Amino acid sequence: MAASTHTVTNQPPPLVGYDVYASDRALTEAVERHVVPEALDEAQQELTELGRASGSAQVQEWGKLANENPPRLRTHDRYGNRIDEVDFHPAWHRLLGHAVSAGLTGAWSRPSGHVRRAAGFLLWTQAEAGNGCPLSMTHAAVPALRTDPELAAAWEPRLTSRAYTAGMLPPAAKAGNLLGMGMTEKQGGTDVRANTTSAAPLDAAGEYLLTGHKWFCSAPMSDGFLVLAQAPAGLTCFLLPRVLDDGTRNTFRIQRLKDKLGNRSNASAEVEFDDTWARRVGEEGRGVRTIIEMVAATRLDCVTGSAALMRQAVAQAIHHCAHRSAFDGLLIDKPLMRNVLADLALESEAATALALRLAAAYDSGTEQERAFARLAVPAAKYWVTKRCTPTVAEALECLGGNGYVEESGLPRLLRESPLNSIWEGSGNVQALDVLRVLQREPLALNAFLQEVGKARGADHRLDRAIKDLLTELADLEGIEARARRVTERMALVLQGSLLVRWAPSEVADAFCASRLGRDWGAAFGTLPHTLDLGSVVERARAVA
Repeated sequence: MAASTHTVTNQPPPLVGYDVYASDRALTEAVERHVVPEALDEAQQELTELGRASGSAQVQEWGKLANENPPRLRTHDRYGNRIDEVDFHPAWHRLLGHAVSAGLTGAWSRPSGHVRRAAGFLLWTQAEAGNGCPLSMTHAAVPALRTDPELAAAWEPRLTSRAYTAGMLPPAAKAGNLLGMGMTEKQGGTDVRANTTSAAPLDAAGEYLLTGHKWFCSAPMSDGFLVLAQAPAGLTCFLLPRVLDDGTRNTFRIQRLKDKLGNRSNASAEVEFDDTWARRVGEEGRGVRTIIEMVAATRLDCVTGSAALMRQAVAQAIHHCAHRSAFDGLLIDKPLMRNVLADLALESEAATALALRLAAAYDSGTEQERAFARLAVPAAKYWVTKRCTPTVAEALECLGGNGYVEESGLPRLLRESPLNSIWEGSGNVQALDVLRVLQREPLALNAFLQEVGKARGADHRLDRAIKDLLTELADLEGIEARARRVTERMALVLQGSLLVRWAPSEVADAFCASRLGRDWGAAFGTLPHTLDLGSVVERARAVA
């Protein structure tokens, strides 16, 4: 029993037992906008079920337990045999199993599949981000495998299956498979052409033995991995199974697990190969070209995952301020706090709108949309992932000291927030990729300008920003050193165009006045006070 001196008052109730999907108006509207009519009812039903699960007490507890009990490496069994296995807490398997059963590894063969999957990924990541890594890599491996019809026929049905089976079994013995990826090595990092892992061809066509290492190999208990190695004709992509068809274990030595800042529930490993059997994917010497579509798809998941972290952080901040009183009133009603919350809400909605628009480009499949995505994805990946950490940090501050305490969940979000800006190429890599596309693919710039031009004339600040961007692009002097600035402006102009066309006027007005205006403050909470900030905040509010 609490002592009479310890009556708890003025503490917000936990944000739990709510529909994460229905509470996110930016997301629900994007789904209605981008999903084809014949698939909309089914998509909304699936997303509602996933949204309710994500906001449930049970799933939130799973996320907590999976992070408090991180994976453990077992290199040997009790008899001294090398086994190289990673043990996960049961909560991890429950999270991953639920996500697989919800279709988050399969988007390639159903109507509006990428939009539906992106929306689901955004919902589920709010419960726990760590299991997003195997989900993302499994989903993204499909286009790489399709370069080899025989491999695709065997593996794609299992990768897109809604069945999750843990354990060390031959891939064909499972109803569903997960795939990981191993590209970087300690001496090269992003510069994969510096890889030294060698691939020696066997007599059987397409079969090789790999010897070398991978410095980062995420989700090492996956059923197989797409890896890069140096074959006789150059850097080549390979599919490397953990267990061979006859049930014997492939040589896959896990040296250690990374001790990471965040993403604690997921295992990231250093692995070594020693005459490890693998099957070639695509042509010899064309490894980067083969795997590049996988990289593009996982980069989109970086955007979506960051949008999810931002959304959850903003929802928690607004919920807290809607229930917490200070200085004779609710925090949400205080003009300065309302300014901060509205600014955070803008960042979240802009990220969500952009992520779903990119997913729609994948669903379209036209050359125009493919060209648009080739430029817009690295620009979005650069900007949205960069904005994630300051957004989460500011949301945490809205909770004051309560936000700094682990029980609030905000510290876990904050530790997770920098990951997507690093994974699949850090900021400089994305900015340089933007320049590369601009220089080599005129169709991509044309597609981008047509997209942002759909809002031309609707807001003078957007019109001016587009004009300034064109001026920036016309000046090639020192363009590499200005690559981040160019990429940032492209992302902001694209977000502004999407919000002007599709968001409520108060949201679009506030975004253009700040992000595209002349006096955008470096900190959150510097929006012009004359804007309708209350409506912006209320739109972003999640209600349990």
